[in-house]
Amino acid sequence: MKTLGQVLVESYGVPPEVIAQALALQEEKGGRLGEILVQQKNISPNDLLKARSTQCGLELMVQLPTDSDPFFTSRIPIHYLKKFKMIPVATPDESFIAVAEPFYFQQLDDLQRVLEWRGMKTVLAPQEEIFKAINTAYDRSSQTHADQVMQDMDVEDPEAIISEIEETADLLDDTSDAPVIKLVNLMLAQAVRDNASDIHIEPYQDMVKIRKRVDGILYDMYRPPKHVQGKLVSRVKIMAKLDIAEKRLPQDGRIEIRIADRNVDIRVSTLPTSFGERVVMRLLDKSNVLLSLPDLGMSQRDLDTFHKLIRAPYGIILVTGPTGSGKTTTLYSALSILNSPDINIITIEDPVEYQIKGISQVQVNPKIDLTFANGLRTIVRQDPDVILVGEIRDLETAEIAIQSALTGHLVFSTLHTNDAASAVTRLTDMGVESFLVSSSVNAILAQRLVRKICTHCSEEFVPGREYLAQVGLTPEDLGGRSLFRSRGCPECLNTGYQGRIGIFELMVMTEDLKNFILTTSDSNQIRRRAMAAGDMLTLRQDGLQKVIAGMTTIEEIFRVS
Repeated sequence: MKTLGQVLVESYGVPPEVIAQALALQEEKGGRLGEILVQQKNISPNDLLKARSTQCGLELMVQLPTDSDPFFTSRIPIHYLKKFKMIPVATPDESFIAVAEPFYFQQLDDLQRVLEWRGMKTVLAPQEEIFKAINTAYDRSSQTHADQVMQDMDVEDPEAIISEIEETADLLDDTSDAPVIKLVNLMLAQAVRDNASDIHIEPYQDMVKIRKRVDGILYDMYRPPKHVQGKLVSRVKIMAKLDIAEKRLPQDGRIEIRIADRNVDIRVSTLPTSFGERVVMRLLDKSNVLLSLPDLGMSQRDLDTFHKLIRAPYGIILVTGPTGSGKTTTLYSALSILNSPDINIITIEDPVEYQIKGISQVQVNPKIDLTFANGLRTIVRQDPDVILVGEIRDLETAEIAIQSALTGHLVFSTLHTNDAASAVTRLTDMGVESFLVSSSVNAILAQRLVRKICTHCSEEFVPGREYLAQVGLTPEDLGGRSLFRSRGCPECLNTGYQGRIGIFELMVMTEDLKNFILTTSDSNQIRRRAMAAGDMLTLRQDGLQKVIAGMTTIEEIFRVS
């Protein structure tokens, strides 16, 4: 067999001296020839795959089928396939074994023997494709176990729940036999796969209900027997390192897990109710947090304005909206734009949801009197250029944030209000003087999240005049364009929606508006003044623009605004 270097020289035109240099580097520092050449940008990853295919005489398959049967999951451990980077693929049309490393001859032979696939065709595939197929197969297979787990609950050993308190590195690798542990792993794996933001374990008089929140809407998952309620809650509390003996007081904890290739941080909250402890888990997928500002859904006009605002030398930018409206994601997206070696950014949050390299993040801890106000006082002495305060909850925090803005710092923070104008009212209700609000606040951004129409099953329709009249539109407003709706399909769990997008209301504090705020803090009057200047679209107006653009539906806009 020819060496990889020979194949690259003869078939792919790589100069011999480049191969010689890479071999010398390999001799000195170790590593693999192909990877060294890719790192030096002498060949592309695609060229390396093709060269290895030529070298081994194997067919190259850049993309593996998505409809493969996961028949092997009960016979082959997941870690075996991951370790040796191979997977059996069986579709209605063909069967083969895909490998990323062709030189694991013995392991490939063992796999063929166990599956009784002697002489089966072998193809070469990219490592990331193989890992994705492995995770999909075992994840899909795990769903078939849910009914069996429910049946096993009746015969479960009550002590089994505390026999193994440390979770494995990857939940898909967990081979525990305890039905409750299986159920928790299934529950978490399914929620992550469906991009759920929350899981609820809700006890009632004669049943337990497990639900997930996907795109802001709750859906039923499982209804395990009532008698496993205590063990189910105990398992979650053990994973979150909470006190399983304390059932009378609320508790908060945290779980860090990996499911397939996704690292997920879970915030756990327990609440005693009449029928037992209620548990809510907030899932934070670390791989999904840092969206760029254009991905959030701002109109181009608001986006241009917001870009200018976040580069101001000082002042406060407030983001408002209810819990779960995406405020933190918007603020992190803004910070990631500003994050550079010449700027000192410090945040104080409750909790720190995602770690961002290059930014100092402080976790609020009321037990040791590290509140927003106390932490903010110290942060100001740390020579920051940009400060993020997780939430302005009281007058003391508001006053320190305002003083920071007036002394040359750019401050980002959040408030829980219904719209942008109400943030002014909220601050004055806290006790902040109106002249301090008008002199320190640069802009207020209100936002909500609406579900996006599923692109797999969307269809055009022409709305009737009565339908449009309900939302204050006329056929002329649409300019002859159709609207979109979805029928529902497996891709969107038959909901008609898939994913979410933001709708925004950006109120920039112009000189006229600042002077007006000195005379009143009435939110309705402030909103009318901002709209009269022609500079602000309300949440509903921005939402209707997205309806006309075919991104969402009128029902969604009315649901959140």
